[in-house]
Amino acid sequence: MRVIVCGAGQVGTAIARQLAGEGIDVTVVDISPEQARLVDETYDVRGMQGHASHPEVLQRAGAQDADMLIAVTQSDEVNMVACQVAYSLFKVRRRIARVRHAGYLGPDWRGLYAADQLPIDVIISPEVEVAGGIARRLRTPGAFDTVPLADGRVQLLGVQCSSDACALIGRRLGELPQLWPDSGLMVMAVIRQGKAFVPDASTVIELNDQVYLITQPQRVDGVIAFFGHQDRQASRIVIVGGGNVGFSLARQLTQAAPAVSIMMVERNRERAEFVSGELKDAVVVLHGDALDRDVLREANAGAAQTIVAVTDDDETNIFASVLAKREGCSRAIALVNKSTYEPIMPVLGVDVVVNPNAITISTILRYVRPRAVSALYALREDFGEVIETQALPGSRLVRSSLDKLRLPKGMMIGAVVRGEQVFIPTGAFQVEPGDRVIATVTYDALRKAEDILEGA
Repeated sequence: MRVIVCGAGQVGTAIARQLAGEGIDVTVVDISPEQARLVDETYDVRGMQGHASHPEVLQRAGAQDADMLIAVTQSDEVNMVACQVAYSLFKVRRRIARVRHAGYLGPDWRGLYAADQLPIDVIISPEVEVAGGIARRLRTPGAFDTVPLADGRVQLLGVQCSSDACALIGRRLGELPQLWPDSGLMVMAVIRQGKAFVPDASTVIELNDQVYLITQPQRVDGVIAFFGHQDRQASRIVIVGGGNVGFSLARQLTQAAPAVSIMMVERNRERAEFVSGELKDAVVVLHGDALDRDVLREANAGAAQTIVAVTDDDETNIFASVLAKREGCSRAIALVNKSTYEPIMPVLGVDVVVNPNAITISTILRYVRPRAVSALYALREDFGEVIETQALPGSRLVRSSLDKLRLPKGMMIGAVVRGEQVFIPTGAFQVEPGDRVIATVTYDALRKAEDILEGA
């Protein structure tokens, strides 16, 4: 497979690194010669300088032989035109574009992206998706991550075992049926001291482990309580940053939970006035610097249950979160791009870290995976992902019970959806053609897992 990535920023670089690590032939195009050279020298990809939407640049990048073009430059217009050129001149089979401006994303304008107009197969809007992810976390305050799967019939939760109230600490996962009969959950991955692994029945859960688990939506509250969390949904929220993420989050919250009190702090006066005008009385927007304690006090951050820091600067998000918690705020959610900061977040008191790159990569990888994969969520760039796939006739997945399948190390099946029924399978369970299967797959086991999933 050959892929052209347009844009060597944080998102483009992360995508290129991920795809190259899977043995995919990747060329990265960026208008900056320094960025192109850096990606060429740092990763196993070809970095090339040039304007991503120019035909001769795409030709030099090998568009005539490419299977996919992923346009994630800083310019919506460049991304759109790159997809148009890739389709019209080079017949690139699949085209994905990042589009950030809300004016391009309205439902009334979806016809713009038809094959006879602007031929874009997949529109990704990281800011909207990140805002949606944060909104889901706010609805499930005991979890640091939450993703709906199988049309909402299954929930992927990330929960931290942060206190002795967690019933699993010091116990083997094999004891789970005795600790909580008919629990309806499966632990899919464990992150311990920054390292992730797929557990088995002998895994003993330790204090401060982060676990990803599968359960059903109606069981979420019970699962959260079982892990020792008694958090309530926030009724007072402070949002730091009125950019695309903050604005989209505020709009989603005001529509879904109009009773929630929302204060927003935005440093740029013009942007603050714009957001205030758009959201009107639903959100109080303050113009000021969130790193100024007086501004945080004016926003009443000390009385808020949650601060959500989503500016375009990692350090501002981290320190605004720390200052708010010192003022008395109960919970902090921070948008952080740099993965190197992740290990120190708990020490600083940041409860939830949102990595926008991981969300964008999850969206794109879905279209790189085999056709049976309908949803995907990357847990960590260096670890693996949770996938939702359909069991195909003739695949190894449907030939025998799970205990006889000999799944590769690094692959675990956590749930099977058959019609309206959801099963947390045991070893004797038999997957049938047409079932939707939710599994953890590490990148080391990816190729073997794909062999199991492929149909006749």
